[in-house]
Amino acid sequence: MNISSLLSSEFEVAPQYVNNIVKLIDEGNTIPFIARYRKEQTGSMDDQVLREISERLEYLKGLEKRKAEVVSLIEGQEKMTDEIAATLASAKTLTEIEDIYRPIKPKRKTRASIARNKGLEPLSEIIYEQKQTAKKPLELAAEYINEEKGVATAEEAIAGALDIIAENVNDNATYRGVIRKFYQRTAIISTKAATKEDTVYSQYYEFAQATAKLPDHRVLAIDRGEKEGKLKAGITLDVEEAVKLLAFRTITGTNAYSELVKTATADAFTRLMQPSLERELRSEMTERAMQGAIKLFGENLRNLLLQPPIKGKVALGLDPGYRMGCKVAVVDATGKVLTTDVIFPVPQFNKLEAAKATVKNMITKYNVEIIAIGNGTASKETEIFAAELLGEMKSSTGYMVVSESGASVYSASKLAAEEFPEYDVNVRSAISIARRLQDPLAELVKIDPKAVGVGQYQHDMPPAKLDEELDGVVEYCVNTVGVDLNTASAGLLSHIAGISAATAKNIVAKREADGAFTSRAEIKKVPKLGPKSYEQCAGFLRLPDAKNKLDSTAVHPESYTAAKGLLKLCGFKPDDIGTDAITLLEEKAKEIGHAKIAEELSVGVPTLLDIISELLRPGRDMRDSLPQPILRSDVMDMKDLKAGMEFSGTVRNVIDFGAFIDIGVHQDGLVHISKITNKFIKHPSEILKVGDVVKVWVEAVDMEKGRISLTMKGVPVVNTKVII
Repeated sequence: MNISSLLSSEFEVAPQYVNNIVKLIDEGNTIPFIARYRKEQTGSMDDQVLREISERLEYLKGLEKRKAEVVSLIEGQEKMTDEIAATLASAKTLTEIEDIYRPIKPKRKTRASIARNKGLEPLSEIIYEQKQTAKKPLELAAEYINEEKGVATAEEAIAGALDIIAENVNDNATYRGVIRKFYQRTAIISTKAATKEDTVYSQYYEFAQATAKLPDHRVLAIDRGEKEGKLKAGITLDVEEAVKLLAFRTITGTNAYSELVKTATADAFTRLMQPSLERELRSEMTERAMQGAIKLFGENLRNLLLQPPIKGKVALGLDPGYRMGCKVAVVDATGKVLTTDVIFPVPQFNKLEAAKATVKNMITKYNVEIIAIGNGTASKETEIFAAELLGEMKSSTGYMVVSESGASVYSASKLAAEEFPEYDVNVRSAISIARRLQDPLAELVKIDPKAVGVGQYQHDMPPAKLDEELDGVVEYCVNTVGVDLNTASAGLLSHIAGISAATAKNIVAKREADGAFTSRAEIKKVPKLGPKSYEQCAGFLRLPDAKNKLDSTAVHPESYTAAKGLLKLCGFKPDDIGTDAITLLEEKAKEIGHAKIAEELSVGVPTLLDIISELLRPGRDMRDSLPQPILRSDVMDMKDLKAGMEFSGTVRNVIDFGAFIDIGVHQDGLVHISKITNKFIKHPSEILKVGDVVKVWVEAVDMEKGRISLTMKGVPVVNTKVII
């Protein structure tokens, strides 16, 4: 198999680009580096497609490795034939390879192997030929009676021979392929209750749906319900039709021997093939659903991490709580902690006025401009407290309820202890919450991605696969934005392409020992950061105050000569970078001609265009162009909601059947996929992503279950029922 040709065909990418990508990956280049700095070699392919090609490349390499193993195993048994070799060579999936190997693979003791040991294989071959003979089956079988081998009667001989035929039918790769497709087309999964109690799985207590149409979230729900002992599930299909499909291929005559083969064929399906293919189908359904959930989680995480930061503002973080109080932290515009405290804003503690006095003093003293409130225990009471306080102060300060998912995990982590050794575990979470408004990416990368709360069934996912996907997303986000080499934490630096966790710590250690870096080239002196690592990471590191202004841009050091040459050709100096003087650079480059400049500077046009963009806006943060988060100054309660009310809300999570929207009432509302748009969509992610600000209308409120139903399709009909 030519892997590059197959990738080219599957991804509809020109062969030369695929060959380049495979070579770049094999040379140890990271995906962010390839996507950003090797555009000429990839056709300017984006990061996501490159990752998909990389994943598929790994699968195909594994496929070839398994083929080689199976060839060796078959040759070791001296059973290799030209036909088997050709079939293996053309196999495109691991399942096909295992089907081909199945008949040859050494088996544990089976009914067929016992029959073979009794010398009944020749009889099975005669029966399977189904030729009309003078001898009836029992007469023929009588010749194979051998009491020493355990064959006492002709009936026992026939039974053993049919066991061999059944196993051969089951092991036939072509037959299994036919029935596998039949399962995929027609199988139905049905579930019923395994308990009398009312559970979250009650909708599956009497449930059935074609497996081909079963949404991923239902697959995962059924799997979890079974695991928790709340559901029983099974696969059903037309057994008679399945046996007919097999018999069409195994029955070649109309005599008594054909009837025996028909019996063996039915046995092959019901006893051997059916249980095996049902397990395989359930496994494939789960695998597909998990892959979908992991991809969706990754997409949600990507959009969450790339939420626009609220830069240059002093923030106050409130980590709500009852018995232990509400932790408070004020951080300056750079995230440095200014002060911390603990207050009791919940009325039952009779310390409300003292809490207000403390926070008012903080807001006034430190010129607090934004407040972040965690959405955990006592969040609603804390939000009411903040809204009342801001009203009393007539302050322009706004607040936002932010997800505190993972904050407690981070607070108790070794990383948090190293970052804030002087602060209590509980106070650290308030610091983290405040910083999440200032720079979501820098703060959230410190937390295990599984804990940030933007997935579905993430705790049911294979940890290794989930970690691989999420690590890739974090890597993409951090490298897309870039980091300030002199302020980035070791945790943030470790996600930069080419920088390991150990190297990141070495960078921080050198910075603390020798002072701020003054150029990118200085990191070459960092222990364990070799030439390859420097090549991969340099372009993603920023030095806003560097003497060489190119060090503040995303221009890679390997292109500095080209960047300076471009400036000279267009009549500018390096000192003009980022100033008003350079605003005509793009216009002058067009006058000369991009292709002509690229040829003269020995770079590709894509690289040239990236250099121009960076020289015009050095260190530009792509997040700045996104809609800013919604800050609030008042608060509503679920009981205040009525059908038809209109809100601007923020998408907090996108799942298979809809999206959860924060409309400022503590409990997120659900927009079902059918309520997102008037046109047909297969998945909510086609329209919505985490962080989007959207207009929604209230359809219904269920106070008992704490559910808010929303629609994006306009004001709901007047008679929409509101459940109170």
